[in-house]
Amino acid sequence: MEEETQPLKWEGKTSAQLPTARAHEVWPFLEDFCNLHKCFRIDTCYHVDGIPGQPGLIRYCASTVPSSSGGQEGSVITMWAKEKLLLIDPIKRCLSYEVIDNNIGFKSYVATMRVLPIHDDEGERGCKIEWSFLCDPIQGQGFEEFSSFIESSLQFMVKKIEDALLPAT
Repeated sequence: MEEETQPLKWEGKTSAQLPTARAHEVWPFLEDFCNLHKCFRIDTCYHVDGIPGQPGLIRYCASTVPSSSGGQEGSVITMWAKEKLLLIDPIKRCLSYEVIDNNIGFKSYVATMRVLPIHDDEGERGCKIEWSFLCDPIQGQGFEEFSSFIESSLQFMVKKIEDALLPAT
């Protein structure tokens, strides 16, 4: 009987379109590395170390979630990660970061996010965000489950950005 082997690394990419937003309008939401909580499903995100907007910057991200262990009903845990900005390019509208410490189960995780304009014959018609990642397999989770989490997180982020860009009425 052949043993099923896990790949040494998980690699994936997803993207989501913002049909009414231009790339230069969306980029500031990603470029502001220590304010991820404004457009992502986390409770807090703040600067820990380094120079804002420069590689080497470290942010702390955390969320309090209901505990899934057999503990007391109503108990919560704080899931957190420290992430280091590896590269940021405002001209190409991309950034890369890595998880350097966490209690979520990442041993190695590097991601790149890009904001790309969508063009047609008449010019720029919206944009899309691409999120790619390379990581070690996460214990207790399958690749499809993790990829689905990344995709749903990106969809949530796009909705928050679209809502923030709506004109005030």
